[in-house]
Amino acid sequence: MNGPRERIRAATFVLLVTGSAATAGPGIPPGALPGSARAAAALERCAAADHAHGTARADLLQQALALAEEAVDADDADARAHFAVFCALGKQMRDAGLSVFNLGKLRRVRREIDRALELAPDSADALVGKGALLRAMPRLLGGDLREAERLLRRALDVDPEFPYAHLELARVLAANGAVDDARREARRAREMARVRPGGTAAEEADALLAEIGR
Repeated sequence: MNGPRERIRAATFVLLVTGSAATAGPGIPPGALPGSARAAAALERCAAADHAHGTARADLLQQALALAEEAVDADDADARAHFAVFCALGKQMRDAGLSVFNLGKLRRVRREIDRALELAPDSADALVGKGALLRAMPRLLGGDLREAERLLRRALDVDPEFPYAHLELARVLAANGAVDDARREARRAREMARVRPGGTAAEEADALLAEIGR
């Protein structure tokens, strides 16, 4: 039987951050990254997609991607625009259930977050986005749990109350087998999400706690 580490890695690669990413980061305030108003509008749509379903969600993500690409075309130094491309494209990949063999889109997702981080190296949003991506990717495709943890801890140095930084750190710790530490970080993510509402960090933290045991 697979343990928590194997189950989490298998389940989260196709989710791509944050969260995350692509979790990377639903509900992230656009002002957290320097950039244009057009890029801010793209991020707003990318965040709004987390509260939509079906065609409405797909339309929001397509609008977000189109606006973000326009902003990048207008100014390649727009960090917020590159992050918005990362956000929208990552969520589209997740929704499509794309496999690890779709390397072209995966390379682009990584390129966009790398560019955002190059332009804004102290952005907690970009640090969490890159950390979430490295956490979710298999090692053969460039995944790196150690570097992911470093980036996420740096994000928490910048913004100690950023719920998604705590959430992604919890996922990294769980993947490394540090389950007690992961539980603590997941609980912190849930607490911080109550202070900074608007995203899905609290629900994701609860799901992680259910996965690894409360």
